[in-house]
Amino acid sequence: MFIIILLLIFILFLTCHYYAQYISNRRLMNKIPGHVSYITLNSIMLGCGSREELWKILINFADQFYPIFKLWSFSVPLISIRHPNDLEIILKNTKHLEKGIFYDALHPFSGTSLFTSTGSKWQSRRRLLTPIFHFNALQQFTEILIEEGESMANSLKNAADTITKDLVPFISEHTLNAICEAVVGISPQKMGSFQHQYWTAVYRINEFIIYRSLRLWAHNDWIFSLTPKGREQTKVLKLLHGFTEKIIEERKIYHKHNGQYLRNLIKGTVATNAETIGIQKKRLAMLDFLIMASQENFLTDSDIKEEVNGFIFKGNETVAMGICFALSLLAEHKDIQDCARKEINTIMQQNQGKLTMKLLQDLQYLERCIQETLRLYPSMLLMARITSEDTQLQSHLIPAGAMMLLNIFGVHRDSNFWLNPEIFDPDRFLPENIQNRHLYSYIPFSAGPRKCIGQRFALLMMKAMIVPLIHNFYLEPVDYLKDVRMGINLICRPLNSHRIKFIPIATKST
Repeated sequence: MFIIILLLIFILFLTCHYYAQYISNRRLMNKIPGHVSYITLNSIMLGCGSREELWKILINFADQFYPIFKLWSFSVPLISIRHPNDLEIILKNTKHLEKGIFYDALHPFSGTSLFTSTGSKWQSRRRLLTPIFHFNALQQFTEILIEEGESMANSLKNAADTITKDLVPFISEHTLNAICEAVVGISPQKMGSFQHQYWTAVYRINEFIIYRSLRLWAHNDWIFSLTPKGREQTKVLKLLHGFTEKIIEERKIYHKHNGQYLRNLIKGTVATNAETIGIQKKRLAMLDFLIMASQENFLTDSDIKEEVNGFIFKGNETVAMGICFALSLLAEHKDIQDCARKEINTIMQQNQGKLTMKLLQDLQYLERCIQETLRLYPSMLLMARITSEDTQLQSHLIPAGAMMLLNIFGVHRDSNFWLNPEIFDPDRFLPENIQNRHLYSYIPFSAGPRKCIGQRFALLMMKAMIVPLIHNFYLEPVDYLKDVRMGINLICRPLNSHRIKFIPIATKST
């Protein structure tokens, strides 16, 4: 009898929970325009459809049901918003920090790093990691970025003639070199025969993340591990984590014997102190900040590995794609490319061809070109947030527990806020043209409490990699952006190859 009573209580509890969480939510969801169920979306989530197809569905619905629409993926409510007022309500609220199941695919690679963590862990990591992107640290990182940008340009110069490149693999290889050296102090370029293995592994991880994020069944690690892709992911993760653990251990041993050097390095007094105590100078890496935090018992080795892997993945993918789209747009708009080159040439002549962080910051026209690139092709097409409580938007009350899809791509091309939104026009970002613009109509680095911590680093990196290319080459399109195929992805990345020509200026001049 006692067991029956307990069972009845349990059933009653489940019924009440079902009513509170599902029936009431369904009532609120039914008031939002859109589709109660959509078989194509469900089939894609099961792994039977394509990312391109899902992207077209979301774009069409965003226009049809502007500015908000709903979808049900099985029992999961999805609500897409793109009006700046609604985006502001979600992004500014410190309670809506959870990113949702689409980001679970990152956990095997970078755990719950700053990019995916929530709650108190996210808050403490944010405070701890913010100094990494302060001015003094960025100065040393910028040296790395400038060197890799010059190396990339030199690899093209060696061809001594017009050369056509598929942008994504070409740019990604060099951004990965720069990111790895900035994060851990060594780039794949300096690994010898290991370089290609590491670059391929990082690229493969991106494929696994995309595959798993769009398939509900693949979110289960145990189920996924039994599949061929799951077994391949295990091998790739072993290689990447092995590299990270080895570098962390070597760096920790170095600092164990040179403890004062680490503190001087981070305080910016390394030049004089290194000479005084006879230590070989070592360039600052983000890893050094993490090691110092671990010495003060703020981070474990596992925490360090999470953040290192998170920085490498997020930094490389977002910056590489931003550079690819910027070069493509400049190739297709010769007048804008010429204006950018004129500014770059003036800066380079003033400093005998040597770039510095200050000079990169002074390139205001190039910065506007990058800003306009990120408007048309933001690093993140969509972001996801889980509502932690019932939330009132402009026109609808959103139930707690709903997954919000924040349509960055859509708001960046919304004709209500942008004149001729499909046109590439860097002058949109002249000071007089941005004064009265809604702050949440342009959010390439997100906004609110979870705004990208590395925004300044990303802009400096894009400039440092683009400058030597524009300075030394004319860019001409082979493939055109109108033909680029896009699909649902954590990162804005073309599905097909995209090529441009690099024509040496010296060759064309003669």
